[in-house]
Amino acid sequence: MIIEPRMRGFICLTSHPVGCAQSVKNQINYIQSKGTIDGPKKVLVIGASTGFGLASRITAAFGSNAATIGVFFEKPPLLGKTGSPGWYNSAAFETEANKAGLYAKSVNGDAFSNEIKRQTLDLIKADLGQVDLVIYSLASPVRLHPVTGVLHRSVLKPIGATYTNKTVDFHTGVVTEISISPSQDDDIANTVAVMGGEDWAMWMEALKAENLLAPGVKTVAYSYIGPSLTEAVYRKGTIGRAKDHLEATAFSISDSLKSIDGEAFVSVNKALVTQASSAIPVIPLYISLLYKIMKEEGIHEGCIEQIQRLYYERLFTGNPIPTDDNGRIRIDDWEMRDEVQEKVATLWKQAATENLAEIGDLEGYRKDFLNLFGFDFAGVDYKEDSNEMVGIPSII
Repeated sequence: MIIEPRMRGFICLTSHPVGCAQSVKNQINYIQSKGTIDGPKKVLVIGASTGFGLASRITAAFGSNAATIGVFFEKPPLLGKTGSPGWYNSAAFETEANKAGLYAKSVNGDAFSNEIKRQTLDLIKADLGQVDLVIYSLASPVRLHPVTGVLHRSVLKPIGATYTNKTVDFHTGVVTEISISPSQDDDIANTVAVMGGEDWAMWMEALKAENLLAPGVKTVAYSYIGPSLTEAVYRKGTIGRAKDHLEATAFSISDSLKSIDGEAFVSVNKALVTQASSAIPVIPLYISLLYKIMKEEGIHEGCIEQIQRLYYERLFTGNPIPTDDNGRIRIDDWEMRDEVQEKVATLWKQAATENLAEIGDLEGYRKDFLNLFGFDFAGVDYKEDSNEMVGIPSII
């Protein structure tokens, strides 16, 4: 079938299997171009199919020759209907890993559930014995709690007062003002339940209880802080409370891992175009301005560049891992440079529909958004028939 992007708001309803495969190959090529990392050898990535999670799996496998198990919840294709991009990404990753002689298996299902945890633990026990790195990179709007049975839904809201600021429709380039009502009732608790650290801790407790964590194991979850421009809706909003909980959980996990010399960290990463960030008002405008500045200064990174730097310059140097005063790894250091943020703040005041194409990088944003779904990659003929019925070699 001929597959074209079909948009509904900040979601693309189709994905391109060949384009997704090209995306994975591009990331693999980048990692291989940067040389070998003296890193992990047996890796579990929870949330392994897109964004930072996929980049983490690729970096471990092709940077350090690691065996990897990926956990994700993706939609397989049906005849005449494409699968989700994460499905095609994972299929491409396993294909390339198999060509390279690397162990790679995947578990598809709700990572919050006891059933998927059980399947994953059994797979580690059978095939790897233990893992020496656990990446936690889940991004889900809902969580069915495995103990209480309550379905929690996260929300993107400020706390205490209505938030009003600029935003952009990245499809049209129209800059408008938006107001977001504050959180109510159980919004904060529900968001923390979905996006906080409880599930990460559950995974680590389950792995440790069955002796599936190697001595010296590291586990890393991903977070974001961002600038003062976005803090009311992000870091000081409901999501921020969840990130606070996630970051606090790292300390409790580290305490539980002391007996095996393990460590838990939160890595604060750069603002990037993801399906999640595209849904947050204000963030697309901020990213458009940020991209323009960072590209001009030669310090722009995508997911794969960020994670390669995280592994190579932070996690696996053989030295103590550098952290900020709150114990967090800061791989957002280039984004948060004073001179970068000062330029963004200046451009923010100027930003309007008429000048955004000039002062921002809206085209770069749009391209990155299309890339998420396998579209707009050089070397892919999108006018050719594509086979949507792509399988994942070792899916469980």
